[in-house]
Amino acid sequence: MKVPFLDVKATYAELRDELDEAFHRVMDSGWYILGGECEAFEQEFAAYCGARHCVAVGNGLDALNLILRAYGIGAGDEVIVPGHTFIATWLAVSYAGATPVGIDCDPATLNLDPERIEAAVTEQTRAVMPVHLYGQTADIDAIQDIARRYGLKVIEDAAQAHGAAYCGRRAGNLGDAAAFSFYPGKNLGAFGDGGAVTTNDKVLYERLVALRNYGAIVKYDHQFMGINSRLDPLQAAFLRVKLKSLDRWNAIRRRIAEEYLDLLTGTPDLTLPAVHPAAEPVWHLFPIRHPQRDALRSHLAARGIDTQIHYPIPPHQSGAYRTAAFQRLKLPVSEQAAATVLSLPIGPHLAPGAPAIVAAAIREFAEAVATSRRYLRAS
Repeated sequence: MKVPFLDVKATYAELRDELDEAFHRVMDSGWYILGGECEAFEQEFAAYCGARHCVAVGNGLDALNLILRAYGIGAGDEVIVPGHTFIATWLAVSYAGATPVGIDCDPATLNLDPERIEAAVTEQTRAVMPVHLYGQTADIDAIQDIARRYGLKVIEDAAQAHGAAYCGRRAGNLGDAAAFSFYPGKNLGAFGDGGAVTTNDKVLYERLVALRNYGAIVKYDHQFMGINSRLDPLQAAFLRVKLKSLDRWNAIRRRIAEEYLDLLTGTPDLTLPAVHPAAEPVWHLFPIRHPQRDALRSHLAARGIDTQIHYPIPPHQSGAYRTAAFQRLKLPVSEQAAATVLSLPIGPHLAPGAPAIVAAAIREFAEAVATSRRYLRAS
């Protein structure tokens, strides 16, 4: 049985009629930049997150960057970011002209570790940017306590957390502002690139509306040095259709995650994802850790099981940050995660029985490695 990592085409097959209707509605409207379709999606997504405002933009990186620019965070400022994340989190800070200050992760959840924030705060620190990694919210109450003490903005990188919650509150309504990505593989994905910012801050919202559209509040009245980052109405229409299925799809992801946890508990040398007591994850990814990750991945591939590695090179060790200051940075938990994390197939259209096949193949590998190690020790 072939087990794909994620079947993105299946969402179209499931919702074909509604998506085709949305396509024709937009094409027949003659309105192809911003407009009513985007406004309707912004209202619906803000309501879904429990936030007052939403600004739809071109992609998740722009969403993060525009939040920073709207807050006036730039040259000479610092933003605290986690060491284990997709590089967009760091790039957004750099593109704003500020400096990303990487701190290590919680060894259990691999989310930003609140206990490490205070030591990283300086007079230049303006914000902390927790990532709700793999679809699990960061420990936001602990982060907010520190942020309030030092007057810092809390900017959620919620690119992987559509529908995730913390103490009953959804991602997108946990900090001062939140950035989402609608990359096709996300829990709520477009059929192309897309992103959004949610916030309860009306002033920030109004500034973002201008910044995404060349800095214009009204046409040709450019109050800010903005950019062109606007969600296409076609993608907004598709996202409106898919948003109605998001909770149902997330529930399927949770069931698959529970099956993996049940089947893989007790597997030798395997570290399973931990969930913070206050978090309600949506399992954008299901990351396991094994000291022989690459060999395990090859073993699974030989059995037709597709996996992915998130993320093999920590941002501070990437070519993009090849400076002495970043190269000296030591983030052992993040670096170990980069060498050991393997993401298993998960998604709302994963075939029944697939988790059991994946788990059996993992146990086969892990038990063979453990047996070999015991044999070598005995000899």
